[in-house]
Amino acid sequence: EVQLVESGGGLVQAGGSLRLSCAASGFTFDDYAIGWFRQAPGKEREGVACVSSTDGSAYYTDSVKGRLTISSDNAKNTVYLQMNSLKPEDTAVYYCAAHGAPACPADYSGMDYWGKGTLVTVSS
Repeated sequence: EVQLVESGGGLVQAGGSLRLSCAASGFTFDDYAIGWFRQAPGKEREGVACVSSTDGSAYYTDSVKGRLTISSDNAKNTVYLQMNSLKPEDTAVYYCAAHGAPACPADYSGMDYWGKGTLVTVSS
């Protein structure tokens, strides 16, 4: 059974940090790029970061560049999202998802598996 399980969300003050984890199982981790997405209340889901399983190349949406860092520990089948300098507008449910190819997809499209999400709330 394929599983993606997010953890690490919570309540943090603006300017603070959180590290999210995405633990994967049930598929060959090295064959999949992993992305992080978020959905804020009343807004559409957006892709924020992706890491390629071929060479660890990372990609970010413009609004998070310089503040969020995605990384992968292939030995643990886990992808992390380090979030620094958090802002109230980062408040959202954060999801990880797996794309059925080692390279990150264009426009964060074509994800095959999804986790259930973890809530991040940033207070002002």
